[in-house]
Amino acid sequence: METGLILNIEAGDIDTDRLDVLTRGLRDELLELGVGSAEAVVSDVVERGPKSPEAVTWGALAVAVVPTFLPKLVEYLHSWSMRGENRRVRIKTQVGDRSVEVEYSPAALSQDELTQLVKKLTGPLVEGDKGRQEA
Repeated sequence: METGLILNIEAGDIDTDRLDVLTRGLRDELLELGVGSAEAVVSDVVERGPKSPEAVTWGALAVAVVPTFLPKLVEYLHSWSMRGENRRVRIKTQVGDRSVEVEYSPAALSQDELTQLVKKLTGPLVEGDKGRQEA
């Protein structure tokens, strides 16, 4: 069973065109890495009609991964963020009524902190799976 994550990326004071290029590049790299899917996040704020354009949330990707893939994904995001100045990643996931949102600057993240981040992200997922198995 795949888990849905929202990745929000920031890269300092860059314009939306550069943020779009950065986000698309990350999306392509994540797909090559083996995530289940990675797509731009579309906002629900704009009214939809036959001629309405979709409103994309700049710098946001909806990613689906199996829970066992999360450590690899977090480690990859850590190395990806180290490639450029001021890159930060916010990861959000929700299982039932439980959600976790973590924002970090990977350039300042130690290996122990990276391990704790993975535990924070997978904790609600594992607990949610246990609840489903017991039901």
